[in-house]
Amino acid sequence: MTGKISWFVLAGGSSTLEERLILAGFDRDAVNQALAILPMPETPSFLKAVRPRFDVHVFGQVASTNATLWAMAGAQAGTVAIAHTQTAGKGQRGKQWESSLGGVYLSVMLEPDWPADRAAQLTLCSAWGIVSQFRWLGIPAQIKWPNDIVVAGQKLGGILSESKLERGTIARAVIGVGINVYNPVPVTGVTWHKLTKVKGKEAVASLSEVAAAVLLGIWRGVFYRNHIDGKSFTDAYQSLLTNLNMPVVLEGKALRVVGVTEAGHLTLKSSSQVSRDVNQTVDQLVYIKPGELSLGYSHTDIE
Repeated sequence: MTGKISWFVLAGGSSTLEERLILAGFDRDAVNQALAILPMPETPSFLKAVRPRFDVHVFGQVASTNATLWAMAGAQAGTVAIAHTQTAGKGQRGKQWESSLGGVYLSVMLEPDWPADRAAQLTLCSAWGIVSQFRWLGIPAQIKWPNDIVVAGQKLGGILSESKLERGTIARAVIGVGINVYNPVPVTGVTWHKLTKVKGKEAVASLSEVAAAVLLGIWRGVFYRNHIDGKSFTDAYQSLLTNLNMPVVLEGKALRVVGVTEAGHLTLKSSSQVSRDVNQTVDQLVYIKPGELSLGYSHTDIE
């Protein structure tokens, strides 16, 4: 792997985060090296037999890696834009994504040729793949519906998928991802550095390695979905979902999360009694589209 970030003091004073980034070699060559040798999950076995190739471009600062990639001449499937910082990073529902120095901010272009009604699965596939890859590297990540990567209920990263349609199919898509590594985070967030420090053992530590883990995860998720049926993939996704059985109050009604549909809708269930005279309940299912409900974050201590 690439070298770990050096925390020694440079001659003449304490090192800055910018200097640490230089020491870590957060550049195209380092990302490509990490892509070539980073460990990948053993299962499914057919995914481990193939290692993808990417066309990586690393920038010091951009407005948004998604916007940069869309505007990049010659960008095609596998083209990647990575930035040390973003000035106008985007999150879900138009929210700004804080993109301070020390995080991983990247976008990768895909050409899935999927039906337009499968657009939401781009986020599901990416989330499943990234979380699977992180867990293989020792980070106990889970998926928070619809697009967040969390550890113990605290946000480690997020995903933003954008697509362009041609004749009813997704001709091109850009998957944007932000991961907290060494950058400042709010109280609801957590960093990769804190997680590896708490675990007290050697782990992937450089920004280049984390970026490579994200890219490999996205590729694994999309490739996996292309080779299995929708129900099998949804079951795999739900196995990593932190929200299962979570209680939710919607319009005054008590419900709980029971899963996610192939279309990416959150499935809630409520139980109501048929009548006062009949001791029988009827389950009712409610389907929520991404953006219609926020599930919030927890503040569980990470041990």
